[in-house]
Amino acid sequence: MNIRILAVGKLKEKFFEEGCREYEKRLSRYCALTVREVPDEKAPERLSPAEEEQVKEREGKRLLSLVDPKEHVIALTVTGKAYTSEALAERIGALRDRGKDVSFLIGGSLGLSPEAVRRADEELSLSQLTLPHRLARLVLLEQLYRSFKILHGETYHK
Repeated sequence: MNIRILAVGKLKEKFFEEGCREYEKRLSRYCALTVREVPDEKAPERLSPAEEEQVKEREGKRLLSLVDPKEHVIALTVTGKAYTSEALAERIGALRDRGKDVSFLIGGSLGLSPEAVRRADEELSLSQLTLPHRLARLVLLEQLYRSFKILHGETYHK
C-alpha cells in the first residue's frame, strides 16, 4: 500500500523530527510511505478573517498540486470522523484491500482550505482537541503504525 502524507510546513523542532522519523522507519515494514511538505505562508500573528482565508487558499493550492487524481484523499480536520484505533485500522485495511493509494492532507496553523477539504474523499479527526499541525503529523504516523500492527495481529496495541 502506498501512503502519502502531504503537509503544510516543515518540522522545525528536533523532537518532532525524531518522532516522525522513528514512525516512518517502523511503517516501512507495512507500506510505502512518502512525506511531502509544501511551504507555509509567512504571515503576521494577527490576520483578518479574509487574510486567513487567503493564506489557507495559497497553502491549499500547493497541497492540491501534489495530489494524484487516482488516490484516495483523507483530509485531517477538526470536524472529520473520529475513529477508535481499531476502527481506523479497519478503514485502512479496507482501503488497502481495495488496492487504494492514500494521501493524508495536513494543513498549516490555520487549517486546510475549503478547496482542499472538498477534494478529499473523507475527513478524519485525530482529536476533538486542536492540535498543532506538527503534532498532528506525529500522531497520524503513530496511529498508522498502530493500525498496521492491529491489522497484522501483532503486539503493540493494548
